[in-house]
Amino acid sequence: MDSSFSIQGKIAIVTGAGSGIGRGIAEVLANNGAKVVVVDIDETSAKRTVEQIRRAGNISSPIAADVSNWVDMQKVAAAVIKEYNRIDILCENAGIYPPAKIIEMSEEQWDKVIDVNLKGCFLGLKSCLPQMLKQNYGRVIMTSSITGYRTGEIGLSHYSASKAGIIGFMRSAALEVAKNNITINAIEPGTISTEGTRRFAAGELKPLEDRTPTGRLSTPEDIGNAVLFLASDLAPNITGQTIVVDGGYSIVE
Repeated sequence: MDSSFSIQGKIAIVTGAGSGIGRGIAEVLANNGAKVVVVDIDETSAKRTVEQIRRAGNISSPIAADVSNWVDMQKVAAAVIKEYNRIDILCENAGIYPPAKIIEMSEEQWDKVIDVNLKGCFLGLKSCLPQMLKQNYGRVIMTSSITGYRTGEIGLSHYSASKAGIIGFMRSAALEVAKNNITINAIEPGTISTEGTRRFAAGELKPLEDRTPTGRLSTPEDIGNAVLFLASDLAPNITGQTIVVDGGYSIVE
């Protein structure tokens, strides 16, 4: 644990933490002293992450919730406040990316991705913000993507729209609470080596690695480390910004 990051004892909520990037974020925060509430729509996955965190000797608890459901997110915030009386860090990471070309995409498919990825960020922040304002402290980090804001991808127009939307939402939200010692920032991952990407992009990861300047894909822990910085006392005056974690992929012509 690196004490310079100063999140010892902080109360952190990480959504979509049952697997992939979210699990990596939750583990990094826990390993650096935070008490992590793991939120996932899949209760079994949430418990699995919590078990892994606890095995490392850290404090964590699971909550099953749908980030696109306002009642669920109110319950998450209320449960954390009841247990810890604080919400210090909110990592809005939950997201889905079911591929579909526009000509084949249904309205329901579009709405589902926007609801989970973009509306989910709004509802998560709205549910936790009253407590952060009350305590005059908060660190909010949203998981966006280079896809949508910097690059495009065939079959992911709904995903791209949601992730670009997160950046716009984040910047305006950051302005609303900047004087309340609450910062709101975003991480823009490139392709991350997770269970999901290995299923979605089977056979395509090696070419992506070859086109990445650093020669490797980022890991969930890489994202977690960027989140750790933004959540720590090393970044008190950084708000409304993004950190790209893609091994330089998005700067290659």
